[in-house]
Amino acid sequence: MARILVTEKIAESGLDMLREAGHEVDVQLDLDAETLLGAVPGAAGLIIRSATQVNAEVLAAGTDLVVVGRAGIGLDNVDVAAATGRAVMVANAPESNMVSAAEQTMALLLATARNVPQAHAALKDGRWERSKWVGVELLDKTLGIVGLGRIGKLVAQRAG
Repeated sequence: MARILVTEKIAESGLDMLREAGHEVDVQLDLDAETLLGAVPGAAGLIIRSATQVNAEVLAAGTDLVVVGRAGIGLDNVDVAAATGRAVMVANAPESNMVSAAEQTMALLLATARNVPQAHAALKDGRWERSKWVGVELLDKTLGIVGLGRIGKLVAQRAG
């Protein structure tokens, strides 16, 4: 069907879905700006994450581009106006890492409350300082969440 250029690491299961649909999946990771300009011609789709910069020059080189897909939330690395001017659709995946972000927030909250990084560093240095790094229990504490968007809501659910 179509050649899909993938310039950053994404889940193999996603790539397999594209292959099963009949697309040629061309994975070329860690391209610099010049190499990207040479790789994008002939691609109908371009899948990126946050490192690849899709500017007007890249879009001009991608004369066969139909869509640029951002595997993630933002579009700050895509010149959406230039893409629109070339009739190239731009899509993102705003919910792709919500659960991971909320769970990472909870992990950092617990690590901070229990002084995990400090205790780990002391232990690696050969010091067993159990009483020094006890931390605090979260029982009966109030958690303040700034913003109850998609991720904030998931954090609130997990903290509830």
